[in-house]
Amino acid sequence: MGRIDQDKREVGALFTSILVIAVCGLLYELLVGSISTYLLGNSIYQFSITIGLFMTAMGLGSYLSKRFRGDLLTQFMVVEIAIGLVGGTSAAALFAIFSTLKEVYKLVMVIIIVTVGTLIGLEIPLVARIAKRYGTLRDTLANVLSFDYLGALVASVAFPLVLLPNFGLLKTAFLTGLFNLAVVVLNLRVFWRTLRTRWPLALATASSAGLLLAGFFYSLQITSLFEHRLYQDEILYTQQTPYQRIVITKWKDDLRLFLDGNLQFSSTDEYRYHESLVHPALSLARSREDILILGGGDGLIAREMLKYPDVRNVTLVDIDREMTSLAARYPLLAELNQGSLQDHRVRIVNQDAYKYLEETSGLYQAIIIDLPDPRNENLAKLYSREFYGLAARHLAAGGMLATQAASPYFVRKAYWSVVHTLRDVGLYVKPYHVYVPSFGDWGFALASNVEPNVESVRISVPVRFLSSSVLKGMFSFDADIAEVPVAVNTLNESPLLWYYLEGWAKWHPR
Repeated sequence: MGRIDQDKREVGALFTSILVIAVCGLLYELLVGSISTYLLGNSIYQFSITIGLFMTAMGLGSYLSKRFRGDLLTQFMVVEIAIGLVGGTSAAALFAIFSTLKEVYKLVMVIIIVTVGTLIGLEIPLVARIAKRYGTLRDTLANVLSFDYLGALVASVAFPLVLLPNFGLLKTAFLTGLFNLAVVVLNLRVFWRTLRTRWPLALATASSAGLLLAGFFYSLQITSLFEHRLYQDEILYTQQTPYQRIVITKWKDDLRLFLDGNLQFSSTDEYRYHESLVHPALSLARSREDILILGGGDGLIAREMLKYPDVRNVTLVDIDREMTSLAARYPLLAELNQGSLQDHRVRIVNQDAYKYLEETSGLYQAIIIDLPDPRNENLAKLYSREFYGLAARHLAAGGMLATQAASPYFVRKAYWSVVHTLRDVGLYVKPYHVYVPSFGDWGFALASNVEPNVESVRISVPVRFLSSSVLKGMFSFDADIAEVPVAVNTLNESPLLWYYLEGWAKWHPR
């Protein structure tokens, strides 16, 4: 092979390396941010801290790169092996620490971010200095940065659309580490004859690849081990969807559903929650022919609605197809929701609730909103003035809207912010709350385009919890959970998110 051909191979290997390491670098940021959000909540905070620390550490690495002298290619490959090992095992390390020594999780997270970030910061300057041998500094920098930015684009698209839904967090981390090692393999192959340290590098790469491959193929067992430490009860089912991690646990007769680590229901008392959310609204609605459910992918809201013989059409809008499919086919869930999602009266639409309200033209006699708590900015928008304004547009005259609104005891300001936001769109609102043992004192809001007469609520279908005494007391609030002055939640400003996070932080500091 001539010198020109060899130079082309070497340049190709270097720029391919830049593309791959750029992909891996951003993937590590996304992985740490996602894991910390899953374990600790507050995605804005977690991703801000993660990205800020990563960028700072990368700057440190770039600064330190000027101290590297001599065989830059060997040093670059050593850095790649180190990134592959530390970054590839980072997800497993974070889960392990959280499940065993939760109090030092943040310290370990910072150490991992700074270590990986510093190593990533070394990569590009080293490759740029190596590539400078093959062209002018101007061309080299232009090509290096172009491939670097292209790699970031690939990672940002691949992570949510391909890697996370198909592999989950642990497998994605191990796979990313293997990509770093693939860069070493590529450069070993191309520069084999000129490398004096080729055999030690090859041995280190093979050993590291063996460790990461073992982690990749046994990631399910590793995940199960960590999750058994995170959840008290036996884990029956786990699945990572494009939107959330689903975990189902069971202890004796207590079946529980968790989404991203947050309890959605316990079968021992879920009827208290779902009866309270559904029946006051449906008993006051002028008609019950067409009903809309936003959320409620577990089918338990639909179960309560189908108790009414005059209900003809129920449209259930839930963004996660995997969740609604699971609730329809998984035996224990289907038994609990009494097969509601397979009832001919129920139509399932797997779409974002906000988007659905923007696009649909239908009117509904009742709208029941059963969405996860506003614990991040994506969920908080579904409690905004704009969202409730869209919902109000699709409420028929005399129709009733009911939404879960978190706990007036644990997150008092957040609860009343939801109530104030509903009022701000011109609806008449009746706040109410009940005690659900699994959740504590839990709040709801009943709203309509006419004044709801809550004293006329009568339950005409079989229920386990609601009674005349419960109905009478649920609309009264003790002094320590009574209404407080709070801001309306909007898309532009989201005070609800901070009310919610601030409230829970008092009870569950992390």
